[in-house]
Amino acid sequence: MIVGITSAIQNPAVAEMERDLPATSSQFSLSIALFVLVQGLFPIVWSAISEVKGRKLVYLLSLFLATAGSIVIAVSQDIGLVIGFRCMQAAGSSAFLAIGAATLADIYEPHERGTKMGIYYTAPLLGPSLGPILGGGLTSWLGWRSIFWFCAILCGIPLLAFLVFFKDTFRKERSLTYQDIVRKRLKERAKNAELASRQKSVSTRAIVTAQGETNLEEASSRVSGNESGEIKIMLRDVSPFRPIYLVLRRWNNVTMLFVTSVMMAWQFMITYTIARTLSSKYHYEPWKIGLTSLSYGMGCLFGSVIGGRWSDFVLRRTKAKNGGVSQPEMRLKSTMLGVFVFPAFVAAGGWATQEHAHIAVVVVMLFGGGFFSVYVPAMMYSSILAYIVDANAGRSSSAVATNSVFRGIFAFISTELAVPMQDGLGDGWTYTIWAVIALLSGFLSIWTSIKGAEWRRNAEEREVKEG
Repeated sequence: MIVGITSAIQNPAVAEMERDLPATSSQFSLSIALFVLVQGLFPIVWSAISEVKGRKLVYLLSLFLATAGSIVIAVSQDIGLVIGFRCMQAAGSSAFLAIGAATLADIYEPHERGTKMGIYYTAPLLGPSLGPILGGGLTSWLGWRSIFWFCAILCGIPLLAFLVFFKDTFRKERSLTYQDIVRKRLKERAKNAELASRQKSVSTRAIVTAQGETNLEEASSRVSGNESGEIKIMLRDVSPFRPIYLVLRRWNNVTMLFVTSVMMAWQFMITYTIARTLSSKYHYEPWKIGLTSLSYGMGCLFGSVIGGRWSDFVLRRTKAKNGGVSQPEMRLKSTMLGVFVFPAFVAAGGWATQEHAHIAVVVVMLFGGGFFSVYVPAMMYSSILAYIVDANAGRSSSAVATNSVFRGIFAFISTELAVPMQDGLGDGWTYTIWAVIALLSGFLSIWTSIKGAEWRRNAEEREVKEG
């Protein structure tokens, strides 16, 4: 929930922060856009660390950065410090979505992941709806600095909990990144051994190149029994970009990353533009805007839980029809309903606010948009995220981190375009354009459910040939 709350909690306090610091509206717009961008890009760093040093270290480092950044913002007297340490706060909070999904992949088997991720993602997607309520209340009661002291506590408590209670879930035998490094080290060790002793060279190469060897951890432990000692993997052995490059080489990944990124952009656009509409057309105060926006978060929450269970049900049913053989693409068949219903809610919601419809209509449109949304882990996103994890066995954190990069870039663009589109076109046509984009991205999901298995097999065969 930290991810969503930290991104949205500042919004109700902008006016007071502008007067107190002082600062301009453009500076605060920059702080929001940079926060979104950093939160999207930084998971590639966390992913690389987690694939070598495990998940726990990432959780501790990221929570420390988020906590420290919140404290510095709370005592800042200059907008430059606020912008800089909001970026630090974003970098820290960015780890949870990518590494959290990887942790679930560590713990649960594919047939369980849809349900677990549906439950897990209720928190970060409810956060953007709770953030404005908390920010508005704290600002009215204790001033804008109190919201960042609240964020420091919000990040500090789980920091202590992870330090004391969390047992690392990272499985070296499931990480292709880790095993690729071990394979490289074993080949280097074999080469060095050949220079020292021909006999030792033969036995070492036998370990490295033996047919049927599937567990490189076992191989590395056998080699480490010799005089050279144990293989140690360092952070410098990992490039955060190569795993992402391997993820992007698969066309099935690219299509799904585009789908989730479009809907990430939509989420940031809707939460920002609906707040402006409720303020200008409905003349709502900040706390009422937050309460109305909560309907969107509640739609995400219910849709996430129900959608995750529906995703697992469709996977089990399709697997049974396929003679008990499972493929990741089977999960995408559960997205069919969301492909068509979600854009309808988007367009209808835009014209409802354009015509100043009763607030009850707006609330229903927001709830339905959250429930059927493609980005939010509702009927579609639970399935898509689980598919990204299932289709990239051994690279789950890299795949989710790549997803985060795409989403951050798209969200940055949508944040910059939101106000010009809304002011120039009005809510009706702005939301209709987004509905068309969402529909087209939904068709990519259907296309991947049909062709994805073929794309994935071709990519896996190519990677095996390339070694």
